[in-house]
Amino acid sequence: MMRPDTMPFLQLNALHFAYPDRGEVVRDVCLQLAPGEIHCLIGRSGCGKTTVLKLAAGLLTPQQGLVQLKGQTVQQPTSDMGFVFQSPTLLEWLSVLDNVLLPLSLHGSVTDTQRAYGEQLLAQMGLAALCDDKPQQLSGGQQSRVAIARALITRPAVLFMDEPFAALDAITRDELQRDFLTLCQAHSTAVLFVTHDIAEAVYLADHVSLMHAGRMQAPLHIALPRPRQGVMRYTPAFNALCEQLRNTMDATL
Repeated sequence: MMRPDTMPFLQLNALHFAYPDRGEVVRDVCLQLAPGEIHCLIGRSGCGKTTVLKLAAGLLTPQQGLVQLKGQTVQQPTSDMGFVFQSPTLLEWLSVLDNVLLPLSLHGSVTDTQRAYGEQLLAQMGLAALCDDKPQQLSGGQQSRVAIARALITRPAVLFMDEPFAALDAITRDELQRDFLTLCQAHSTAVLFVTHDIAEAVYLADHVSLMHAGRMQAPLHIALPRPRQGVMRYTPAFNALCEQLRNTMDATL
């Protein structure tokens, strides 16, 4: 997805961050994300990857360093950003479509064009027939699909995703990863994606960065062709990349 001549539009420059009760959890982190690129952060629990995502999105403020989106300093979340977390957090009293439209309705009336776009996103996620259902009528995988559509309804330039598929069963997770890639490619959306799953990172990403003890190692370029197909998971090239990342992670023990 990332072209070599594309200038990064999200930049993290020498970020440091410390929680009062935990000390410094992010140390001199740098990262560049280009339009349409998917960059995965992996690492063991407590390594700082979720904190980096929150810093990049303006949910936390670095004590040192700078976050820039499109050349502007990020101080809080903006309309150029979308978010998907492990829990879909859908509102049970709203329909599926109204949950998708929620980020728009919070700022005024939803237009017919916006409603049609919400229906289009749900159709792209395979949920066209469920627009009028309530969240409690959906499976976990379907709820995650609604959360992704909701994140895209404002046409964000970048998505921030924190282990959004971690609670799903393996079959549902594989299907959702495939459909998510198709949707990102269709909308040219950049993604900063946090996961603990090495195979998931290799399948989704253009680049993968390993974090350990608050520091980020140089990103590994995932030189696999797009569009990614499920059978790619069984190829020698895919397995070699997974093994390379696994060995690098084991070396941090």
